[in-house]
Amino acid sequence: MKNVLVVVDMQNDFIDGSLGTAEAVEIVPRVAEKIRGFEGAVIFTRDTHAPEYLQTQEGRNLPVEHCIKGSHGWQIRDELSSIRPNAVVLDKPTFGSPELGRLLLELQRGEDIGEITLIGLCTDICVISNALLIKAFLPETPITVDAACCAGVTPQSHLNALSAMKMCQIRIINE
Repeated sequence: MKNVLVVVDMQNDFIDGSLGTAEAVEIVPRVAEKIRGFEGAVIFTRDTHAPEYLQTQEGRNLPVEHCIKGSHGWQIRDELSSIRPNAVVLDKPTFGSPELGRLLLELQRGEDIGEITLIGLCTDICVISNALLIKAFLPETPITVDAACCAGVTPQSHLNALSAMKMCQIRIINE
């Protein structure tokens, strides 16, 4: 049985760029430690937008350019991506990634996945979206979110998202 670590959107714009927060900066060393110590497959997701982002529905609701494909802000933080340079990176145009769900389903067919752990940014948008999406694709596979390796848009919205995921039978740890 293999385990999978999904590192959600640990990109420069979400850490200390246009949508960065002190809490996001604070988790970077813990995320690096988690990736380094993880035995199993690692998958990075990368929020990916076109230059026309502000004309999209998301852009009209969140009018801050971020994660524009090819920009510095779009890149996964070097100190994280360099730990597992051969990890799969999935670009996603929105909060949740159906491609991630399909990839995990395919991995499950090859050998049972023991557990899927999610870490990253933002707890209250992309982490929760992908956790619930994975739960829909693999309802019998244990899913864990490490709260110590996540940060939300605000501390309160981070806690709200953790509570919502817990209610959906996603295990919340704080390592």
